[in-house]
Amino acid sequence: MSDAVAEHHAFGAEVGRLLDLVVHSLYSEREIFLRELVANAADAMDRRRFEALTDPNLSPPPEAKIRIVPDKQARTLLIADDGIGMGHQDLIDNLGTIARSGTRAFGEALASAKPEDRPSLIGQFGVGFYSAFMVADRVEVTSRKPGSAEAFTWASEGAGDFTIAPANRDTPGTDVVLHIKADAEEYLDPFRLESVVRKWADHITLPITIARDGKDQPANEGTALWRKPRIDITEQNYKEFYRHLGHMFDDPWATLHWKAEGTLEFFALLFVPGMKPFDPLDNDRESHVRLHVRRMFITDKAELLPPWLRFIQGVVDTEDLPLNVSREMLQSTPVLGRIRKALVGRVLSELKTRAKEATDYAKFWENFGPVLKEGMWEETEHRSELAPLLRFHSSTEDGWTSLAEYADRMKTGQDTIWFLAGDNAEALKTSPQLEGFFAKGIEVLLLSDPIDAFWPERMDAFEGKKLKSVTQAADELGKDGEAPDISALLSALKTALGTDVSDVRATARLTESAVVLSAGAHGPDLQMQRLLRRAGRTTLPAAPVLEVNPRHKLIEKLAGKVEETALIGDAAATLLDLARVQEGDLPRDPSAFARRVTALLAGSAAL
Repeated sequence: MSDAVAEHHAFGAEVGRLLDLVVHSLYSEREIFLRELVANAADAMDRRRFEALTDPNLSPPPEAKIRIVPDKQARTLLIADDGIGMGHQDLIDNLGTIARSGTRAFGEALASAKPEDRPSLIGQFGVGFYSAFMVADRVEVTSRKPGSAEAFTWASEGAGDFTIAPANRDTPGTDVVLHIKADAEEYLDPFRLESVVRKWADHITLPITIARDGKDQPANEGTALWRKPRIDITEQNYKEFYRHLGHMFDDPWATLHWKAEGTLEFFALLFVPGMKPFDPLDNDRESHVRLHVRRMFITDKAELLPPWLRFIQGVVDTEDLPLNVSREMLQSTPVLGRIRKALVGRVLSELKTRAKEATDYAKFWENFGPVLKEGMWEETEHRSELAPLLRFHSSTEDGWTSLAEYADRMKTGQDTIWFLAGDNAEALKTSPQLEGFFAKGIEVLLLSDPIDAFWPERMDAFEGKKLKSVTQAADELGKDGEAPDISALLSALKTALGTDVSDVRATARLTESAVVLSAGAHGPDLQMQRLLRRAGRTTLPAAPVLEVNPRHKLIEKLAGKVEETALIGDAAATLLDLARVQEGDLPRDPSAFARRVTALLAGSAAL
């Protein structure tokens, strides 16, 4: 490659910092680089084979494989594939930019991780290609796309820039050439390379060869692990395949491996990860379980599992689809519908079994509980199966509790499962909304995930017991005939607040606070209303109700000054803002609220 014709491009500051982190902070697990580059090559070949199903001109050669060629004399290591290749812009986009996770998050994770856990961050952050610079002081990538006569070489020394120049490659695919550092010569030894391939990539179904003594020698078994009997597979085999499949480095929390037989036959090997990814799952709500037909990879976008099980990794291999199945056929074939139903049933059965061991299940729930709860909102068919799997924090219990456990603890005569939704479980424990429930010894479930504002209304009841938000509890806890009569004050406050509230009423469900907000009996609860406001929905079904504690000293004083219109107007606005702050919201007008509070503190108010 000539510098005279090479285009120079600068890495973004993020990528430059990332390379430094990878090289210096993940130095001890250098062999990971080969696993990442081989996985990239396998993905490229899978993509080409899939594209060839609809365009035979893209078909890879019959002898397609991944070649690893060490050259001790030149101090280079070649990883070559016959895959989909990259064009000029692909090289810039794929190799000149960083994964979504971002360097800042990557660096923070490194800082908090134990030394033995740091290598796993490569896979979790999707920065595998850059791991090549752990063993190489220069990397060159020459690539050509099928159907194109043009090839280009991307090259970098892992510093601040990279170059792209026209190149030659006889066939489509990609060559990655690593110029090995002096202290990484072990990766020019064919036997050392084979040990790494056996460890990390033995189950890749494509042939992998390593050049030794002038010949390409097979380096992987290439057996579809999911088609083997369980008795022939060790736990280590499963772990290695899981890590290869999802580019992960943790151990799976659960492994599901079975062969379905009968009218529909398929092999399935599914994993529940042992930790949640650094990239939020909400960035991509599709399942990416891989669909194979007769061992051949077809796609990971067949949506074999619903979005609320998208954390599941795995492979499904069937004989009941044609090899040339198209994307359009995947959307309409009844075979996939039956496979999906079987997969969901098997996963739910596994979760039900594992949920019996509370400590073990808590690990799963903390990782993926918020995702699983999405099924309560979206899924009618499986809602009754999902409900027993849910776990919650509680106003009276430590750790996690289930709906069934809550129901067992319900007081005699109680027919409602009460919950309070908000942004933080610890903050919810001190909410004024719970004062009346504490006073009556009633347990409340504390829901702190965004989806918790939505799914309870779809569920309605559990084992015949209604689910209801405590913000809609006025009728149950708000009756008390012994309270002082503050009807004149309530009327004055309602007049002063106008359309900001739908009503102002006395309540007996407060023991310490002066006021609290509640929702209408038939409208959305307060957390739902907050989320709607944050989403820019200014038109809500109904304004909240302001409930007033007639026994509170502040309310008693205000009741005696009900004729002082200006005072009541300021007091009404301040009480409403206080109630909003208690719920985790901002005052309607923070500046005005601050002025009113400052005036009260300075003693200028008439109270």
